[in-house]
Amino acid sequence: MPKRGQLRVLLGAAPGVGKTYTMLEDGRRLLGEGKDVVVGIVETHGRKVTAALADGIPEVPRLRVEHRGVTLEEMDLDAVLERRPSIALVDELAHTNAPGSRNEKRWQDVDELLAAGIDVISTLNIQHIESLNDVVEQITGVPQRETVPDSFLRGAEQIELVDLAPQALRDRLDGGFVYPAERIDAALSNYFRLGNLTALRELALIWLADEVDQALKGYRKDHGIDRTWEARERVVVALTGGAEGETLLRRGARIAARSAGGELVAVHITSQDGLRTGNPAALAQQRALVEQLNGTFHQVIGDDVPTSLVEFARSVNATQLVLGASRRGRLAGALTGAGIGATVVRESGDIDVHMVNHAAAGRRFTLPPLTGALTRKRRLLGLAVALIGGPVLTGLLSAFRSEDSITTDVLAYQLLVVIVALVGGIWPALFAAVLSGVTLDFLFIEPLYTIHIHQTHHLLSLVLYVIIASLVSVIVDRAARTTRAARRSAAESELIQTIAGSVLRGDNAIQALIDRTREAFQLPGVLLVRDGEVLASAGEPLPDGRHASIRVTDDTALELHGPDLAASEQRLLAVVAAQLTAAIEHEHLTQTARQIEPLAASDRVRGALLSALSHDLRRPIAAAAAAVGGLKTAGPRLAPADRAELLETADESLTSLATLVTDLLDVSRLQAEVLTIADIPTDPGETIAPALDELQLGPTDVTLALHHDSTLVRADPVLLQRVLVNLLTNAARFSPAGVPIHVSTSTFGDRLEIRIVDRGPGIPTEKRDDMFLPFQRLGDTDNTTGLGLGLALSRGFVEAMHGTLTPEDTPGGGLTMVISLPTTHSSQETP
Repeated sequence: MPKRGQLRVLLGAAPGVGKTYTMLEDGRRLLGEGKDVVVGIVETHGRKVTAALADGIPEVPRLRVEHRGVTLEEMDLDAVLERRPSIALVDELAHTNAPGSRNEKRWQDVDELLAAGIDVISTLNIQHIESLNDVVEQITGVPQRETVPDSFLRGAEQIELVDLAPQALRDRLDGGFVYPAERIDAALSNYFRLGNLTALRELALIWLADEVDQALKGYRKDHGIDRTWEARERVVVALTGGAEGETLLRRGARIAARSAGGELVAVHITSQDGLRTGNPAALAQQRALVEQLNGTFHQVIGDDVPTSLVEFARSVNATQLVLGASRRGRLAGALTGAGIGATVVRESGDIDVHMVNHAAAGRRFTLPPLTGALTRKRRLLGLAVALIGGPVLTGLLSAFRSEDSITTDVLAYQLLVVIVALVGGIWPALFAAVLSGVTLDFLFIEPLYTIHIHQTHHLLSLVLYVIIASLVSVIVDRAARTTRAARRSAAESELIQTIAGSVLRGDNAIQALIDRTREAFQLPGVLLVRDGEVLASAGEPLPDGRHASIRVTDDTALELHGPDLAASEQRLLAVVAAQLTAAIEHEHLTQTARQIEPLAASDRVRGALLSALSHDLRRPIAAAAAAVGGLKTAGPRLAPADRAELLETADESLTSLATLVTDLLDVSRLQAEVLTIADIPTDPGETIAPALDELQLGPTDVTLALHHDSTLVRADPVLLQRVLVNLLTNAARFSPAGVPIHVSTSTFGDRLEIRIVDRGPGIPTEKRDDMFLPFQRLGDTDNTTGLGLGLALSRGFVEAMHGTLTPEDTPGGGLTMVISLPTTHSSQETP
């Protein structure tokens, strides 16, 4: 069986970066070195430079496949296998073969070539990687149906990035080096937007960097290399959930910033039962801080914190570890041995460890409280078991008493003590231990029926009973604390997640906070009150009005009706109060903005309208009045030519006046949202032609490139024609003499775009929002052009038809107005 060939993939962020060109260059170089190189298939896409570079490289004739009357050309896999070259150049790895081919995808053909021992050089764009398909669709809006599995791609021996700056790629596209001239404008404004290309380039760099990192990890694993390779600084910060976390993160960020490309990684170790020993609110704040510092946050499960921390650091190839100094004092350290920090330093090996001091370090040793975590009900139950079980056990042991049964008697009472400790904790267990010791001495140890300790080992037995009871009760108490902490942590996490989910889903954040607060703390009622007025509520308040109040803002308080909350619950309640404060402030700002916006817009329109009425409407009225007055004064003495001129002036002025009044009425209808729209299937070509006829624009004035085939849009034909007339009028006004306007159509997903391109001076980016405001001319001093309502009306009409009207730069200078409308098969949403 031949040795499997090697795959080399040239990866690009987008079409046109030069992948095929690079592949052919490498092919020519290898051919010059005496290698047996053939072209399996190369897609030149009409690029003359690429086609010229392919000349001189032997090419296997393509396979012609007939499909529904169309001849398709594919790579002839059998011919390449029969030829058996050393290296095959196969373009477009993600290509879908013609129906009826042996393999559905071209990458499967390549897999057969590799299995036959043939090395392959191929090309691929980042959008065709299967794991990135959905991400690319979110960026570009274009779904990719041709993909290559990551498992196949990661099996390549070499993956090289063919990179080109986004603006340089747009310049190549504008120069006609990527697509034919008729596709350039649509490509630049859709897939090849500068933002799209920048995001795709970053995605390609990140994917390739991850691939390199995985290859490095694989090499170290295969060669048994455990020590850290400082390819770049990775600083791991250990978070406990304490207040010192912010200090540690900022110190770690400064360490990472000292070296170019340093990476900050934060990690919190939790036990296998899912408990968090730290403050959930503090951890949430620290996680947000990590993101602000451009780091990553990880949560690792492991009971042995030092070992888990070191193992995680090695798994991410960390070079630095940042830990907080121990919060235990000297006495606690002496009693419990080496702390986490000392153990990490001992096990870290070649990873540098930074111990950072903080305010909570080395606090005083304090004894744990004697009050257990068990409920009063369980303590009473344990006492009942001791009171009832003791006499019952004594009766049973007395009935079967013998000279050799003393050992059994002792173990039986010891078992009773353990059971009482498991049920009721330390105090019932101590009571049972003393009671069983006295009973043993009184009934079962010579001399009988006396409570007198003659021998030392009898006293020792009683002490052992007490010690056993104490140890078991401590274990039970810790288990109860752990269970309670687990339940509380789960409840806190659920509360925070639910609140966040409610806000993200667009629910009422304030009501969600109130509802979840009542559920979490099991309160009869929770009210949010402002100056005696209830803003939000959950449940019912207590009849006696007894409640606790927490100040949220200066005039708003949160009323908690029910039993007083424990001190441990105040922590989470503070987080809820902070979230309520933010939600109230956000709602207040939103309401204020909503109230101010229409007032400000109305003031702007009113001022602009008064300005327009004072000049623009007066001009045609004055001209018409002067013409009519001249006709009336001169009477029959007026020459026919002068009479005709005055009548034409009056007619033009009155027509202009009618147009201005119509535009004003349309603006008022748009602002009042009472404009009637006929939403019907419409062919854009049938509205473009009447618009050109209305403006009397001929072939020398306009060039057309309609590429929407039979696609229809849902629009109002009359309003769409008015929009086109307005845009064409502006384009004709600003285009240089002798330079035609370009009108094109194209489809993009479920949208159809009409593009009106001029070669005029264009509009600065910072003024593009102003151009759509009513009564704006942006420096146009020609007062014969109207009130400046054309673009405002055009955008209003297009948006009323569920579309968009956006300005873009024309490559080479000028302005392009893009009308985007939904096609008849796209889903409609009422704005």
